[in-house]
Amino acid sequence: MRRGSTVPLLLLLLFASLEVDSSRTAPRYSRDDFSPDFVFGAGTSAYQVEGAAAEDGRSPCIWDTFTHEGKMPDKSTGDVASDGYHKYKEDVKLMTDTGLEAYKFSISWSRLLPNGRGAVNPKGLEFYNNLINELVMQNGWIGLNVYTFWAYAFTNSTADVQAAQRSLDFMIGWIINPLVFGDYPEVMKKNAGSRLPSFNKYQSKQVKGSFDFVGLNHYFSAYVSDNSNGSRTDLRDYNADIFAKFTVSKNITPTDQVLNQLIPVPAPADPQGLEYMLEYLKEAYGNPPIYIQENGYGVGIFNDTIHDTARIDFLSGFIGSTLDAVRNGSDVRGYFVWSFLDVFELLAGYRSRFGLYFVDFDDVKRERVPKLSAFWYSNFLKKKQDMNIERTGLNATSHAQQ
Repeated sequence: MRRGSTVPLLLLLLFASLEVDSSRTAPRYSRDDFSPDFVFGAGTSAYQVEGAAAEDGRSPCIWDTFTHEGKMPDKSTGDVASDGYHKYKEDVKLMTDTGLEAYKFSISWSRLLPNGRGAVNPKGLEFYNNLINELVMQNGWIGLNVYTFWAYAFTNSTADVQAAQRSLDFMIGWIINPLVFGDYPEVMKKNAGSRLPSFNKYQSKQVKGSFDFVGLNHYFSAYVSDNSNGSRTDLRDYNADIFAKFTVSKNITPTDQVLNQLIPVPAPADPQGLEYMLEYLKEAYGNPPIYIQENGYGVGIFNDTIHDTARIDFLSGFIGSTLDAVRNGSDVRGYFVWSFLDVFELLAGYRSRFGLYFVDFDDVKRERVPKLSAFWYSNFLKKKQDMNIERTGLNATSHAQQ
């Protein structure tokens, strides 16, 4: 991609085109429709953004091993990634310019504790101290993160409805049930048997209530069909114990390998599915505080551009469904776009881009260029009156209709 004086002009023209289209749908919402305490941000994670894989005392992690064995679809690695290790000051300035209210990041333990235990790597500690100082972050809470997708029954049969619930018990209940109720879901204990560890009374009491919030990674919804007649004698694992099949569309045959459905494939955007998920967590788990820690556009998309109106539509729809859930009583306290900038994607390498900022991975300088969505999100956060956010047509063609 060429760089030069034409880029700002191009972005200005693209931004103008967004304003021209801003009257196409209604109703609208703005930042002021959310509580001032509600946090909007964006995120990245260590291996996906930092690079500097062999610098300043960092040791290899499992992702280094995995990618260097050529396991990624594009044979890529995170050796350099977005070079966030060297460009963190520039990135924090972009966050400030964008108007982010928070930034979600993770720590590379192989950078901080290169031997897995024992002495802390001073260079690693210095890096994270410097990053935190740039962000001026303080205080902290204990939370957990759950990868979720809303589960629709493939048909309205009792078996499929039960399979959809079973998938929620395995996907969500496996993590949250012990923290809320002190034990795993009954269906998990039944299907997994002795392969699932059990809590004694002391452990159950210790773990129950031991969290401050629940973090969600949510991108899409899925259809679930019953597979109770599946083999019970083959090698058992998480997939097999669910006794269900999954698909992201009624036009695609369900498969009994749920993890395959997490590999980036084109999936219909379904903001209503997020609202259903938040409602489910409210009713099933006593309305815990929730932060949507990852939600973004890029699953199965391999032709992302700076003029990313599809990402704007996606984010607009999901922020809108979050607002609906809040108005319906869900204790949602924050929403983070994945990702702040293009990074190494764990399941797609550099084939899929989720960022608000474009990163040129062919350029040694890893130049950052704002996409149209970066301007859009910035204007939303800064409460610019001419950019009240639209309810897009996403809900009109919901996942349940596809």
